[in-house]
Amino acid sequence: MRMYPIFLLVLVVAYSGAGQTAHTRDYVSRVDPLIDTHKSRWFYFSSASRPFGMVNLSPDTQLRGSWESGYIYDSTSVKGFSHIHGWQISGIPVMPATGAMQGHLGPDAYQSGFDHETEEVYPGYHKLMLDRYGITAELTSTVRVGMHRYTFTDDGKARYLYFDTGTFLAHDSTLYSEVRQVSDDEIEGFAVMGPTNRRPKPFTVYFVARTDRPVQSFGGWIRGRPITRRVSSVAGKDAGAYLRFADSTSSLQLKVALSYTSVGNARHNLVSELDHWDFDRTVADSRAEWNWEMGKIDAIGGTEQRQVKFYTDLWHSLLGRRIVSDFAGWYTDNTGDDPVVRRMPLDASGRPLFPHYNFDAWWGSHWSLNPLWALAYPERMDGFAATMQAMYENGGMIPRGPSGGNYTFVMIGDPAASFIATAINHGIDRGFDPEMVYAGLRKNAFPGGIRDKAGYEHNTRLGGGMAYYVDRGYVPEGLPGKGYHKDGASMTLEYAYQDWCLAQIAHKLGKNADYDLFTKRSTNYRHLWDPGTGWMRPRELDGSWMNDFAPVAEADQFSARGFCEANSAIYSFYVPHDIPALTALFGGRDSLVQRLNESFEKQSRNWQGTNDKNHAVNWVDYANQPSTGMAHLFNKAGAPWLSQKWVRAVKDRYADTDPYGGYHGDEDQGQMGALGVLMAMGLFSVDGAASTEPSYEITTPVFKELTIRLDPAYYPGGSFSIRTTEDPERKPYIQSAKLNGATWDKVSLPFDTIRAGGVLEISVGAEPNKAGGLNQQ
Repeated sequence: MRMYPIFLLVLVVAYSGAGQTAHTRDYVSRVDPLIDTHKSRWFYFSSASRPFGMVNLSPDTQLRGSWESGYIYDSTSVKGFSHIHGWQISGIPVMPATGAMQGHLGPDAYQSGFDHETEEVYPGYHKLMLDRYGITAELTSTVRVGMHRYTFTDDGKARYLYFDTGTFLAHDSTLYSEVRQVSDDEIEGFAVMGPTNRRPKPFTVYFVARTDRPVQSFGGWIRGRPITRRVSSVAGKDAGAYLRFADSTSSLQLKVALSYTSVGNARHNLVSELDHWDFDRTVADSRAEWNWEMGKIDAIGGTEQRQVKFYTDLWHSLLGRRIVSDFAGWYTDNTGDDPVVRRMPLDASGRPLFPHYNFDAWWGSHWSLNPLWALAYPERMDGFAATMQAMYENGGMIPRGPSGGNYTFVMIGDPAASFIATAINHGIDRGFDPEMVYAGLRKNAFPGGIRDKAGYEHNTRLGGGMAYYVDRGYVPEGLPGKGYHKDGASMTLEYAYQDWCLAQIAHKLGKNADYDLFTKRSTNYRHLWDPGTGWMRPRELDGSWMNDFAPVAEADQFSARGFCEANSAIYSFYVPHDIPALTALFGGRDSLVQRLNESFEKQSRNWQGTNDKNHAVNWVDYANQPSTGMAHLFNKAGAPWLSQKWVRAVKDRYADTDPYGGYHGDEDQGQMGALGVLMAMGLFSVDGAASTEPSYEITTPVFKELTIRLDPAYYPGGSFSIRTTEDPERKPYIQSAKLNGATWDKVSLPFDTIRAGGVLEISVGAEPNKAGGLNQQ
């Protein structure tokens, strides 16, 4: 493979958003947004977006469904450019067109083909040619404003912009929309997104749009019928509006500002973030911001393919979860009977301390986003914790995947416990009150809390089985309730880990009784260990073992009974907080290592079997969260060379950099991207870096040198670098290591060492060093 040069293109720009000079490498050039776009989820692909941006502007080739929707690589016909691609939220599609007005006929009628050969896409920018109309479309954005530039080559035909605000987008129909003409260059309006089976309440997005050319005429349609009279507003179900421009218009720019609180705040977002019409400047500003964020982890050397996959992974980890508060901090609280507009706390200058966010669950993020953000993006972690505190104050519950200002009850358990434990134990607590957030997490850990709700169980509290868990120490199968994922074995194992996380917070806060309580409960995984089979085995309501048990399913199956999108072969290793005790259950170190290695050997003969549809048949499954700590368990079991071997094997399996591979499953709002980053860095934490004294286990990085630029607002050390003495691509095994010049023989690296700054130098070789290397815990 061609080696990527150490010195890249130099890009020196002033990044005003950070108030500092940008990093001098063009990390954006290393990102390929088209990776694995052949079957995207709605929120997966967002080209013209800033980090965590409210605006996620990109072409839509498929409009219906949460899965395989949005931008799909092989669907080369654009149906519009919509501004929101988030967790259970969507809205405000725009489509330029020429010729006869066809907006009322819908996206299937006015869609246009395009060719990937004339397409250009990178973080913050997308360009393509709408072949049907002869229009070159270019897209960019600020955090809350989408900016479009359209160049017309089809002379003499009418020019239109369709605002199809009432069309079906992704998750469900739009209940109602309204568009009003304010002046000859401005419109405003809103759209009410219908409820979904995940987001149970409607949610409104407001917008203000301005053009750099005067509108010649304004009109619209309702329920497929054009409005023939002159109007200044259009409103209703299945409504939309059009703007017509002079037939001689050769170029047209459009700005669309969003808000989830009001039209007035959308207008304030517009004037605050984009007060000019310089499209190229906005593209450059976006590129500088992405370079600044991605440059917080500087990877040097390695192959070009490794560089591209690394920075694409990092891009996804900073992209999928969305800001939903205004420039001034206003957001909509939808946890009560009626929506209420509230404001995030302000700093001394009157600016919001942190944004408010919309995000899918933290399910599995203890092996991905949590440690990555704790290391390199503590301010973002602080902000998400602030959002969770606000929702607890507003609605009485710490969420596990809020959307539209409300609870979705996505997945199972209370994965916020590990997120908050990681934050607090890294000293990341400027944006929230640890005592208050702990109270919310503690509430979730008992009957009536969020654990009691199975997946998407909105109106009952039966499927989570917390009364059984507290009384028996496990959750049985066969629970009542209408939720998804009523998987007792998975819930038991995840609850036990989350109890351990609560114990770590309690210890930090000096709550000794709670520490003892949750530490004891964290051993509840033992109730599912079946010595007869040597696996974690589900129990029935009467306490008996589940019959017809097997560690993996024989035929393709999404979930094995008792397990959430996985099986016993995977969840039997799900005790990240107590590896010594798990080792004892397996019969000792040699037995655990042998069994775990056998699972990898079996799966390595069928890596292609791991995808987003068939989780129950796999021995190891890096296409989904429950399995993503398995390769690193060898580090904790005394066989670090096997972690080095299998982490590299997994990296190679997911090294694709084309539209048909890369994740081979659900990337899930940055989680699989973050996992890929951690594996490439050679740093991981089996317990999610959630302990009171967090540490990170070491494996072989894939780069010659890698530097984490530590956030000075949280960590004093400046930077922490990892260097290899030779090429780790050819020599994947660690022979020895030095930390700041002194011999280092431990597989674990304390976080206090990282935060203080320094250099870890790793000597690598082609064969494992079983006698030396990193053999100490």
